[in-house]
Amino acid sequence: MYSTNYNQVILVDTNDNEIGVMEKLEAHEKGLLHRAFSIFVFNENKELLLQRRALNKYHSAGLWTNTCCSHQAPGETNLIAGNRRLKEEMGMSCELMPVFHFVYKADLENNLTEYELDHVMIGFSNSQPIINTEEVCDYKWITIEDLIYDLKEHPEHYTVWFNLIFEQHLHQLNTIIEHESLQTRNF
Repeated sequence: MYSTNYNQVILVDTNDNEIGVMEKLEAHEKGLLHRAFSIFVFNENKELLLQRRALNKYHSAGLWTNTCCSHQAPGETNLIAGNRRLKEEMGMSCELMPVFHFVYKADLENNLTEYELDHVMIGFSNSQPIINTEEVCDYKWITIEDLIYDLKEHPEHYTVWFNLIFEQHLHQLNTIIEHESLQTRNF
């Protein structure tokens, strides 16, 4: 059974070993490494579903990012957390597949530091989201080509972790998307 305290994050070492839990805002204030996840949902046209973070978010408000991102609750697996937040933020569900993880550290506004071991997962769906306006203020489907262009022209419109994923891991994402049999998926 996992915790229902979704305001806590799981502190980890660089090998993803759990070393404790802490209130989410405190972990960001202290810049401590914690577990997180980022979900990328693609449709049958290989377009990526982006969300624009709500304007009331305590960091990265109003920026575009991947389909869904958040933190695992103590005792919660990556897939359970991913499915929970995808439903809570975007009002949708699909089968998620873990693809890789990476560590990044970045200074944010409000004297916060994002220091995360981020588990990246992908899913496939043609469903249109029903956004939770407390979390998301807009969404769009975009081709990878158009996204790469926009990231180069306007990186400031996107979250730091989203920029890093595309800068450092685009090849991995493209390989996975190309090898998935999109035609046999149940969209």
